[in-house]
Amino acid sequence: MIEASELLYDCWYFAGLTRDVPRGGLVHREIAAHPMVLGKSDEGIFALGDVCPHRAALLSEGRIRGGAVECPYHGWQFSTADGSCTRIPSLCEHQKMDSAKIGVRRYPVKTDGPLIWVYIAKVAKDKSEPKIEPPDIDFLRGKASMDDRVRLNCHVDHAVIGLMDPAHGPFVHKQWWWRSATSIHEKSKDFEPRRHGFAMISHPPSKNSFAYKILGGTPQTEIRFQLPGIRTEHIKIGGKSVMSFTAVTPINETETEIRQIFFSDKLRFKLLAPLLSPFARAFLRQDSDMVDIQQKGLSYNPRLMLIDDADQQAKWYYQLKREWAKDGPFENPVKAKTLHWRS
Repeated sequence: MIEASELLYDCWYFAGLTRDVPRGGLVHREIAAHPMVLGKSDEGIFALGDVCPHRAALLSEGRIRGGAVECPYHGWQFSTADGSCTRIPSLCEHQKMDSAKIGVRRYPVKTDGPLIWVYIAKVAKDKSEPKIEPPDIDFLRGKASMDDRVRLNCHVDHAVIGLMDPAHGPFVHKQWWWRSATSIHEKSKDFEPRRHGFAMISHPPSKNSFAYKILGGTPQTEIRFQLPGIRTEHIKIGGKSVMSFTAVTPINETETEIRQIFFSDKLRFKLLAPLLSPFARAFLRQDSDMVDIQQKGLSYNPRLMLIDDADQQAKWYYQLKREWAKDGPFENPVKAKTLHWRS
């Protein structure tokens, strides 16, 4: 039986694109049940806990002022560098209070090209710098050609398994430009372990997927998954590339966001992007609709199954999560293997 497992901590989560956070502005995010405010100061992007410890107003509704985030309710200020309280306007001169002992949580932030990564440690008082780097993304050049997101009403595990499930395509995404139940045939793909995950190694795309044909040439694609929930598909056509970056990020225990962003240096793809965007949006929303159907079934607490090679990637996902949650160094449980399924 499979069950939704705990959210992952002590890892880097995708928090958005650098363009999402305007200079001098504040943006609210909830990641793995952590409400946080992202901002962009002169020193770069920062992330702090978004709930003021005084009266619980959201700091993201305030403003950046002199190296601090100012609460919109009473003007309390919190340093963008470490989250410590630097000012309480209501205090009189004779009232002694060590405001430095008050603060909000500070989350380590790194940027990789246009991507923002936020580290969430399991222990809130852990002030040490992360010992690991954010997920390894091998192609991020230029401006995003397409960008879409959808909120799913499910635990992140169900969203991730749905993302990597190779057998649902002909039934959930049954349109002329993708594939249909009548085009199902047997497939064999080679997999190997990669840092914090695994990869379906470079191969020609399936011939019953029309979407690849519009790229022209003879594309080769490599699909990679890595914790906590990052899927990349790197399609190479000659010396050019198209990359699909998909982040499956838990909002909390019952909600998940999927954000899919395409990058490319191939002119044909850039020109076609405005026409392709509606199809990509429809694709994600079909997954969202199926999640809603699934949730109705899950409300009855049924026993669930993972079967044979078609669900092997889901099995690896759970193994990776269990290994991550263990004390001690991470050892990838995935072994190189050729998987067979029909889709």
